[in-house]
Amino acid sequence: MLLANPRGCCAGVDRAIAVVDQLLDQHGGPVYVRKEIVHNREVVERLRSRGAVFVEEVDEAPEGAILVFSAHGISPEVRRVAKERQLRVVDATCPLVSKVHYEAIKFAKAGLHVLLIGHADHDEVVGTMGEIPDQISLVESAEDVERVSVPDPDRVAVITQTTLSVDETREVMQAVRRRFPNVKTPARDDICYATQNRQDAVRALAPQCDVMLVVGSHNSSNSLRLQELAEQLGTKAHLVDDAAQIQPEWLTGAQRVGVTAGASSPEYLSQAIVARLREFGDFEISEHGEPEPEIIFTMPREISRLSS
Repeated sequence: MLLANPRGCCAGVDRAIAVVDQLLDQHGGPVYVRKEIVHNREVVERLRSRGAVFVEEVDEAPEGAILVFSAHGISPEVRRVAKERQLRVVDATCPLVSKVHYEAIKFAKAGLHVLLIGHADHDEVVGTMGEIPDQISLVESAEDVERVSVPDPDRVAVITQTTLSVDETREVMQAVRRRFPNVKTPARDDICYATQNRQDAVRALAPQCDVMLVVGSHNSSNSLRLQELAEQLGTKAHLVDDAAQIQPEWLTGAQRVGVTAGASSPEYLSQAIVARLREFGDFEISEHGEPEPEIIFTMPREISRLSS
């Protein structure tokens, strides 16, 4: 068995999960969370068992309750409604997502029309577009770039959903630059370091494996992409939420099995996969690649305010 490095939770996910855990430690349940705190079924179910209540919209939380915004970010309208309902808000938005929001606002204030490369209906995309609804257009493909209508082709900027990779956005970005030669871009790339690093690890590991197991949920775009990437490289790949989903027949005839995990999947889930595979027989385990340098985002200030 080859364990991919890096794998599993990124700093933004670690922080978001820790926010809900700490609030439950301090206040008990219920602690309300708008949307899934991160896109991982096991994490959501564990927090639910502790007293977290996941709601789709702000008005589902009782007035005055503690409400956590998920790691994917929210629009100003969501903030307005939360304030109107006098909710005690803790914002667990990943700082890298917040950076994209700030860029969108900055470009809009400069009079530019913003193109957002991303997936429609993804929570992060909905939140970002809500910042400047009249000055932003979503483009998912090179074809979208050719069709998009902008007020002035010389006054265009482009930003990116963080959970995409450089490889995923390359073709769309090339189309943007062809059609809008004067396009403005952020000073630093919007792509999340964790997304790219995990894909690079799979790209290096998958060709050495007969089968790859990707730990992650089906609503996690970065986990789905890891499975797709392994398959594109010619390796059988399976996306699993937990060890119970592994089918013994997946491993029939396999000599080398790779394991990785999406950026929303804690390490204990990967270790549960290893334990499950031990039930099928003996094998050697080795780590492949280098772990990520540790990155820690500070906790939201609202937690301290609530505790006092």
